[in-house]
Amino acid sequence: MQNRYTGDIGDYSKLGLLRALQSAGFSIGLNWYLTPDETHNSDGRHVDYLKQDEYRECDEELWLGLKAIVDGKNREVRYMENDSILKAAFFSDCLDFRGMKKAERIERRRDWFAKSLGVLDGKDIICVDPDNGLVVPSAMGGPRENKYALAEEIARYYAQGSTVVYYQHKARCKDERYTEQLGRLLRRDDLPGVSGLALKFEKVSQRYYLFVIQPDHREAVEKAVKGMLATTWRDYFQLL
Repeated sequence: MQNRYTGDIGDYSKLGLLRALQSAGFSIGLNWYLTPDETHNSDGRHVDYLKQDEYRECDEELWLGLKAIVDGKNREVRYMENDSILKAAFFSDCLDFRGMKKAERIERRRDWFAKSLGVLDGKDIICVDPDNGLVVPSAMGGPRENKYALAEEIARYYAQGSTVVYYQHKARCKDERYTEQLGRLLRRDDLPGVSGLALKFEKVSQRYYLFVIQPDHREAVEKAVKGMLATTWRDYFQLL
């Protein structure tokens, strides 16, 4: 996540999903995986949904809240950290690797993540929102690793008793690449009793929300997702 993305279609889809899970009785934690704003592209421009009533119908309160943030030029994640947007514990420390050597990056990430564990401990569901998704081999250990979530980080949240939902950017690949990636993750030995679920948001800028589900959450999570898909959100999400 970068501050410049605040309020875009990705936030609407992500927060809409988390609000549906919250309405089902789950407590929520959100690690933005915040990184410094980049300037080499125009990402974050996907806010036209705030002019379209068909999106408003999905979750009017959320739509109005994000519209106020975007229209007010308050595009920083801290403006979304309020109960009218989402009642949650938020972790918004920036994971900044600029100017660091590999050993420094490793230490920085370790300390950053350890702090997040304390902030989000006890939440039923923790959403992790990296720029790109689950780490790929080419990024591991590199200066752009902060744009990804690590599998062991997801496992640490799971070990605290939380179901984890992680964001995954869709590149020019078929859905199977990401569902297979989730399948490999679910086979980790440190995820006992786990099950998975994959949602694809199909409009404007396609993305996935992939679930790593605690055994005692499974029935309620699946019911909550199916309930959301019985509303107008069904026109935007697909269960894979």
